[in-house]
Amino acid sequence: MNLDPQLAPLIEALDSGFPPVHEMTGAQARATIRSRFVPPPKPESLASVDDVVIAGDDGPITARVYRPAAEVPLPLVVYAHGGGFVFCDLDSHDALCRNLANLTPAVLISVDYRLAPENRWPAAAEDVYAVTRWAAEHAAEFGGDPGRLAVAGDSAGGNLAAVTALMARDRGGPDLSAQLLIYPMIAADFETESYRLYGKGFYNPRPALQWYWDQYVPSSSDRTHPYASPLQARLDGLPPAVVVVAGHDPLRDEAIAYADALESAGVPVVRCTFDGGIHGFMTMPMLDIAHEARRQATQELAKLL
Repeated sequence: MNLDPQLAPLIEALDSGFPPVHEMTGAQARATIRSRFVPPPKPESLASVDDVVIAGDDGPITARVYRPAAEVPLPLVVYAHGGGFVFCDLDSHDALCRNLANLTPAVLISVDYRLAPENRWPAAAEDVYAVTRWAAEHAAEFGGDPGRLAVAGDSAGGNLAAVTALMARDRGGPDLSAQLLIYPMIAADFETESYRLYGKGFYNPRPALQWYWDQYVPSSSDRTHPYASPLQARLDGLPPAVVVVAGHDPLRDEAIAYADALESAGVPVVRCTFDGGIHGFMTMPMLDIAHEARRQATQELAKLL
């Protein structure tokens, strides 16, 4: 299994340039990541992009609603961005969300959930669930169909999407049609084969990934809770899943394990496997593999919606 030919010559620079977040405070890591953000010169166009403020159980939550130029009503996708539960925001994932909204097509709602360590588990998951409930209740206001509602997310956001699906099942709704999990953080297990192979030298190193869990779920006993580590959950009755797996990713094995566990529980699963990819590759628009992954993932999601 080889790295994607476009990634191979970049991986050393990408890896060496990854900031040592595990040596920082959450605020320092957030500022460092934000300082490196370069928005695209011309954002991808949609019919509308609007920021909204939603009344969550623990306070207001900001979200961004992307509506493509397509016939309404459209499916709804509630999206949780990656960033180790600590950093990234609506702007860091704006380009990806625009593209996913157009490709599906669907009304996509990106959640500016509370970040760790200032807001520890389960704050982020509760925010994504609250916005998912809101999306179902207010769908008609922005041309959405509440009967075709999905949750999605990348990396830490993949964890939050998976947990939101569990919460929706356990708490009596809203009914979900699908979940899209992009190289998700599923379990705080740092001894897998993929951690051994790719925890150093392949971007997002093991110390950073461990630090993310330390910020969000510092208690080892809490990490066994299904709403922290979905692999610990009873998985029957969940919506069909599309799981994107990157081959050169420390999180590869937990994504595969979760897809296997979902299937064992009777949940339909489609795997979009990109052996040449690294963690985070779908947010790297200079890579052809990123655009192919976006096309495949949205095509499979659209089939479910």
